[in-house]
Amino acid sequence: MPRAQRGMALTVDLVARAYRAIENTGPAPHMVRNTETEWNATVREILVSRPDGQDAWIFAYGSLLWNPAAEHVEERAGVVRGWHRSFCIRMRDWRGTVDQPGLMMGLDRGGQCGGMALRLAEDTVEAQLGKLVRREMPVRPSRKPFTHTPRWVQVHTVQGLIRALAFVVNRKGVNYMGGLTPDETATILATACGHGGSCAEYLYNTISQLEALGIRDRNLWRLQSLVADELTSLHP
Repeated sequence: MPRAQRGMALTVDLVARAYRAIENTGPAPHMVRNTETEWNATVREILVSRPDGQDAWIFAYGSLLWNPAAEHVEERAGVVRGWHRSFCIRMRDWRGTVDQPGLMMGLDRGGQCGGMALRLAEDTVEAQLGKLVRREMPVRPSRKPFTHTPRWVQVHTVQGLIRALAFVVNRKGVNYMGGLTPDETATILATACGHGGSCAEYLYNTISQLEALGIRDRNLWRLQSLVADELTSLHP
């Protein structure tokens, strides 16, 4: 777990109070595990749509910041415009359950998002993308489209404009949960936990890593304070 930054109301102790041991019961209802064939097809689609003549970059804005799925050879701080971080994807496994769903962070339309662009070595691009899609897209809805989809986005860096692969929100997806208020979001993050850990831990790790990188997300900073208040009230 990344080290907490000075001034965070959400602490390691509070995060620990959100944890519960949850059994892994497999994909949630109406979700099925992706197959090797489907993962490989997704990688091929990503490669076909890759900008010509450019390095392969991944834009990390959430868990990829503190737990990268792919090996990379360079990092650049950057900003994606037209998208913002949002806890807007319902999770009924991993960090939530069917009875008490959690929320995963995605890039939703509007605003901007600061993060890190991670460059992949050219001779390992396909293999590293394979690791990435297996982690980011372990399951899929049985009837409706993905809520969390790969897309090439423009990243503004000090060194110039680059294109990077990011996982963005499809608002037509079955698990899209846009429109929640900060208080509603905080309540879910303070209470949801699955076999992969708690949503409070997810929030804590992301903000801690952003702070360590010198990236302040005002919405997340406000959210961690609300989650801390919720946890203090629930577990005095």
